[in-house]
Parts: sequence; C-alpha cells; structure tokens
Amino acid sequence: MEINHFNELHEAVHKRPTKRVIAVNGVDSNTLEALNKAVEMGMVTAILTGDKGKIEKTCSEMHIDMRNYEVFHTTEEHAATEKAVQLIHEGHADMIMKGLVPTDKFMNALLKKEYGLVQSQSILSHVALMESPNYPKFLFFSDAGVIPYPDLLQKIQIIKYLIQTAHYFGIVIPKVAVIAPTEQVLISIPSCLDGAIIAKMAERGQIEGGLVDGPMALDVAINRESAVIKGFSSPIVGEADCLLFPNIDAANVFYKTNSKLGNAQMAGIIAGAKVPAIVSSRGDSEKTKFNSIAFASLIS
Repeated sequence: MEINHFNELHEAVHKRPTKRVIAVNGVDSNTLEALNKAVEMGMVTAILTGDKGKIEKTCSEMHIDMRNYEVFHTTEEHAATEKAVQLIHEGHADMIMKGLVPTDKFMNALLKKEYGLVQSQSILSHVALMESPNYPKFLFFSDAGVIPYPDLLQKIQIIKYLIQTAHYFGIVIPKVAVIAPTEQVLISIPSCLDGAIIAKMAERGQIEGGLVDGPMALDVAINRESAVIKGFSSPIVGEADCLLFPNIDAANVFYKTNSKLGNAQMAGIIAGAKVPAIVSSRGDSEKTKFNSIAFASLIS
C-alpha cells in the first residue's frame, strides 16, 4: 500500500518494530522536543550523547522524563559526535540525528573511513519529503542540503536514492522528473543536457526501479494542464513522485518556499550512509523534525 500523507506515515511506523535513534550532542531543546514526542508515541527509543548536566537541565526545563533515555556523557561536542558515530558503527542504533553540533562536523564524522558508514563508491545526499495541500501525494526531491552542484554521475546516484526511498513508501514504479528550465534539450544549459542524458540512460535500462524523464520544467512535472498548453507529452507529466533539481539553489528555495509560504509539511534525511541521518535546518519547525524521525524510522 502506498503511503502518501504524513498521518499514513506515522501509522505505518507505529505498526513496525520500534527503532533506535542516537541524538548527537542532544543537549538542546529543539532536538529534545521533537525526539521526546517520538519517544512518547512509541515510535523510537533514544540514546543521547553530550554533557549529561546540560541534558538534565534541558529535560527539567521541558518536563521531559530522563528515564526514557540512555545517556553517554561527553564534555565536548566533538567527543559527542565521535561517540555517536562509534555507537552506530557498533550496531547500537538504526539511525542518527544531529543535535547541537555544526552540520559540517557531523557530516565529516559520518564520512570517516574507520567507521565504515559510507561505502567508497557512495555519496551522501539530502532527500526531502513534502506533503503539499496543492498536490495529491508525497513529493520526494533532492538535493536541498548537501551537494551544491552535483555532476552527472552524482545526479545518477541521487536519482537512485530517490527511487529507493519511494519504494519504501510502497510506490512500485516511482516517476522521476529531472528538473530544468525547459523541456527542450538546450546544449548551452547543463541541466537540460544532463536531463536528456539521464532520460536516455533510463530508457536503455541503466537506471532501474523507476520511470525517469527529462529535461522537464517544474510546472510540467507537477501540473498536467501546463503540459497540455505546452504540447509536451510524457508518462510523468502532472504525476511526478520524485524531483531531481539541478543544484542546491533551486532545491533549497523550493523547500523553503513551500514550507514557509505554501503551508507544506516537510521532512528530510541524509541518504547514502549505513543508516539514515536526520539533519534538520535550524529554521525547521518541531513538526518537521518529528516528521523526519518518522521518515528515517520507516526506511532504516
């Protein structure tokens, strides 16, 4: 059965075995607020790394029961990050969540070869999940937070992550649109050229598990009427499940415009590691962080 809305995602996660999450330097109220909701709902059990005194203080201020958490005490954020990644390496948790630690330090720890969390041929990429009141189903899109300007090989890997993620949501053949300014193959625009190459590769079976087409403007990918007006036909028009954006500029603006102006609900994870990583933006709401925990729980 397909999962197309966040309430369906929450229900699906509840029916599955409880997953374990490690919050890296989980000393701050923003992290603990979303995490505690997931713990109280029985969605996850949680481990915290970080200064135990600070964790106790934050939990006391927020009326959070400390007995619900296993705490590994560290005095510095670097040590908290290293301990969390070590615990993942040793199999103590199914996913990892960034707390009060800079994103670059968190990502660098995930990439350390001695922990083996990222295979040598893999990349890390942000996969966003959006429920918009103006679209009938979930939209998965990348990359809004990790790779600024992906090259062709990286785009192919990102598409594979999008397809794999959509499969977890019960979408048997995800429809993937490679986004560009136009449907025409304009050699002077890299996103158009990449879209055409990727579409031809998919046509020849080099990208499996989904239906991929491009280049394609955003309006055509999500709105059938626009395609009719333009005279453009494709099995994907108006029905895209996944969007590959040409760069972080486009994807990040799409993410924030929909969440702040379009009343969309969001979630996001980092794909490509041994376990899904929850890395929310500082501007994300508690609901987005909670949804991201549910997202990671489903695919872990």
